Amino acid sequence: MSLPANASATDPANRRSPQLQAAVEIVLIFLIFFIHAAWPAPEVNEPHYLGKAMHYWNPQWCANDFFFQTSDAHQVFYWTVGWLTRWLPLSQVAWCGRLATWALLAWAWRRLSFALVPAPFYAVLSAALFLVLNDRMHMAGEWVIGGVEAKGFAYVFVLLGLERLVRARWNTAILAFGAASALHVVIGAWAVLATAIVWIASRDRPTLTALAPALALGLVLALPGLLPALWLTWGVPGDTVREANRIYVYERLYHHLLPTRFHPWFVARHVLLILALGLLVPAAPASASFRRLRAFVAAAVLFAVIGMGIGLAAPLALDFAASVLRYYWFRMSDVMVPLAVALIATAVVRNWQFSWGKMHAAALVGAMLAVSLCLGHTVWRRAEDGRPPADSNIANLPAWRELCEWIAEHTPADAVFLTPRLDQTFHWYAGRAEVVSRKDIPQDARGIVEWWRRNRALYATSSADEGSWRDSLAELGSQRLIELGREFGADYVVTSAYPPLNLERQGPPSASFALYHLPK
Repeated sequence: MSLPANASATDPANRRSPQLQAAVEIVLIFLIFFIHAAWPAPEVNEPHYLGKAMHYWNPQWCANDFFFQTSDAHQVFYWTVGWLTRWLPLSQVAWCGRLATWALLAWAWRRLSFALVPAPFYAVLSAALFLVLNDRMHMAGEWVIGGVEAKGFAYVFVLLGLERLVRARWNTAILAFGAASALHVVIGAWAVLATAIVWIASRDRPTLTALAPALALGLVLALPGLLPALWLTWGVPGDTVREANRIYVYERLYHHLLPTRFHPWFVARHVLLILALGLLVPAAPASASFRRLRAFVAAAVLFAVIGMGIGLAAPLALDFAASVLRYYWFRMSDVMVPLAVALIATAVVRNWQFSWGKMHAAALVGAMLAVSLCLGHTVWRRAEDGRPPADSNIANLPAWRELCEWIAEHTPADAVFLTPRLDQTFHWYAGRAEVVSRKDIPQDARGIVEWWRRNRALYATSSADEGSWRDSLAELGSQRLIELGREFGADYVVTSAYPPLNLERQGPPSASFALYHLPK
């Protein structure tokens, strides 16, 4: 577009117009993210991350909690977000972190989208498509827009690095991926490996000598995430590491890590999305920017294919497979395939605006209708069940909160509790230590092994059947609970109200939950 004859390219009014456009697009993208993810706090992983962050800044909070005393794997996140817990309740910290994450992701997405489709408001369309595709077409459960945790901020730097990469700004891309590694070393490391594949496949790649300063500085940036990760197994006996890997992959996080345990429909729909991407690629603009994007996404798919092969062959070498699969081979494909489909589809629709006007209008209407239906379904689900996602396993949530609030007011701050297996929010509401929580698996090898031992001692029905768990701690009986309390230093037990136990019952009357004091 040309400027009027009496206008100057440096005129403040002309400079403000692109800036205002960008700001409006970022706000619209943020609102889409907000509509999708504005569930009541806490989200599924927020008690895990924010509880750890709060204990990091205030070790007296839940001082005797097993999980909080294990090694810290995400110290940059605890430093950058956890300090808010010194002044705000956890629910407010969650919302502050969410809003910051979504705003930064909206800003980073707009930069990436505009680098590939430099047209007004198409970034809003691509962001909406990405959100829906990532939410509905993932294979291993990886998401980007949700609650506050370390990976949300890491993905901000991944998007920024990818924007730099498609513009052939290799040095700043490497620095961005180094920053992502500081926040979440696994996500950053996969982005770096994908970038290496892009570099190998590029015809106009810079020399390694030209990239050396950025690689060195990127490594320095990654160290705050890399060193704690290395420390998780440093000096630990090999048998303990192997057992920790087995527990991590085959017992606890198989839905993210072990492809033979993925839901068949999840695998099928993700494969369909990859096929759709293959059909879209020939229609993508024939630019170097899109070639680099395609190479990056192809690397992500390659990682998933390799992970699939390792998972299928796992019975041949269980220990080796566990040691490799624990690094989340499928998370980049879960994110990058929807990202590429959204951006390439947006570019194709944009091109239709000048050649096939009716097709362009139909595509815009269809895309907006699909996004509206998906977001509308999410809002409807939230209206139907207003429980926070972390409380989805609690049938009588008012009674659970009432009991936790009573505990917070009437029990010693250093008390330790045996709690129901499927609870995720005892820390959040009661502010007291737990012997173990199924959700809160540690990251260090020794911690993982001890976490599994505690779970087995409290909740497993028999050592022969590792998939059989007690519905209630009350099934153990009073004497066994007293013995477990002595073994693990517990002062109280929270369990179902029925069957009643021959222990001193405390707390508010409830037909759902019971609080018992364990004798010393």
